[in-house]
Amino acid sequence: MSAQLTRAQKAAAVLLAVGTDRAEPVLRFLGEDEVEQLTVEIATLGDIPQRDLDGVLREFQAEALAQRELLSGGEAHAREMLRRIRGADADDIVDRLLATAHSEPFHFLRVHDPAEVLQHLRDEHPQTIALVLAHLPARLGAHLVAGLEHPVQVEVASRLATLERADPDVVSRVESALKERLGEVKRRSGRRDGVKELAELLHQADRGTERSILADLEEVDPDLAERVRGLMFLFEDLVTVDDRSLQEVLRAVETQRLAVALKGASDGLRAVIERNLSNRARTALEEEIDLLGPVRVSEVEEAQSEIVRLVQRMEAEGTIVITRGEEELIG
Repeated sequence: MSAQLTRAQKAAAVLLAVGTDRAEPVLRFLGEDEVEQLTVEIATLGDIPQRDLDGVLREFQAEALAQRELLSGGEAHAREMLRRIRGADADDIVDRLLATAHSEPFHFLRVHDPAEVLQHLRDEHPQTIALVLAHLPARLGAHLVAGLEHPVQVEVASRLATLERADPDVVSRVESALKERLGEVKRRSGRRDGVKELAELLHQADRGTERSILADLEEVDPDLAERVRGLMFLFEDLVTVDDRSLQEVLRAVETQRLAVALKGASDGLRAVIERNLSNRARTALEEEIDLLGPVRVSEVEEAQSEIVRLVQRMEAEGTIVITRGEEELIG
């Protein structure tokens, strides 16, 4: 599983593993977009078996060690040292680090998925492909060549063998064009609004995950947590709904589902809800709660989620109005 995780998912796993206290100072060095992306990855990561988490942490340790050796002893020293520890993985680790540290032509390709790079190289002239491969590590180049059609492979190999020193302007133009195309793909597939997406994802997550992520985010970045909360509605937020809107919601909820949802609610929320019910409806709710007995946490959370989705739907339809954060209403 660890091999299938993206770099961002692995970073999220490391932050979860080290805990909030150690993760907080790390997040301070990241940009807002990076923090938002990591938060989304944390929210959607799910459970990672201990064995796979150990693999992610070992990879992180190896890269940190390689970075230190690159700075102190140079590339050859870093490769030799890391090969003793990680064997065949050593060169991949060093290549990734060099891709972000060096300004060699086409260095940015080393951090892209080879399949993605290949997709954009296939339609290029064999001379252009040869030019690109001449500036890449042999292992990556071999991987790309293997993905070409056989006739193209032969043509590229021939041109690579006879390639002379290329004009720097030509190299620069080819590099810029390839970088722009790969960057455009990333922009199209990237998240436009990490905060909004996180809020939507938390709405779909189980209640335990929702509470846990928001609580941890509150400790790491209170401002970001407030922005997320401003885009979502929690079951506990029913206490903030005005009486007229709350009464509209309660009329649309089945008594049995409301009883289940209130099994996990605070006394304050239960009091607010009972205050907005008619005497007959309140009596029926109390009787339903007494008849329920013990209820699974998952059933309580599902009932609460149903009511939250109802609130969201009624708000979208304009049946009720929900205020968020410092938002004010004009009468």
